[in-house]
Amino acid sequence: MARVFRIELELAASTVMGFTLLLPLLLNCSQAFAQISPEDYLAPHNAARANVNVEPMIWEDNVAAYASEYANQRSWDCNLVHSTGGPYGENLAKNDYADLSVRDAVNMWVSEMSNYDYESNSCQGGQCLHYTQVVWADSVRLGCASVACVAGGTFVICSYDPQGNWVGQRPY
Repeated sequence: MARVFRIELELAASTVMGFTLLLPLLLNCSQAFAQISPEDYLAPHNAARANVNVEPMIWEDNVAAYASEYANQRSWDCNLVHSTGGPYGENLAKNDYADLSVRDAVNMWVSEMSNYDYESNSCQGGQCLHYTQVVWADSVRLGCASVACVAGGTFVICSYDPQGNWVGQRPY
């Protein structure tokens, strides 16, 4: 037993083994997020869209692959930095300390509805562009991903095709 303990300490001290020890933890986290279905993302989006008489979105695997690739890039720092030069609209959310459910992330974006004034097509008293992207009528295909942040918490991204939030246009 003492010999096994000594070997583990020696291996844990190496950079390669440190990553190897971290890898099973990351795989376990990604497996938990693999349990999230497309419907988990679609349902809260389509509920918000139905609330303003906008047609439901459909899941698009290519859009989801784009979101997943970007989520994996952000998993190391989970900063809310939008991808650049991408072909899709995008909403990001994170929780630094605990799991963030998909429903809670989408509800956070939808809660900006109270800041959106349809009459003037503007945000009043705060942010509303996450909300308007969720309900943007021309955005009909959705792809999303969630990852566990290395430092803890969750990062969620939803990508919208085609992108919305065009200046001077109403979302619906």
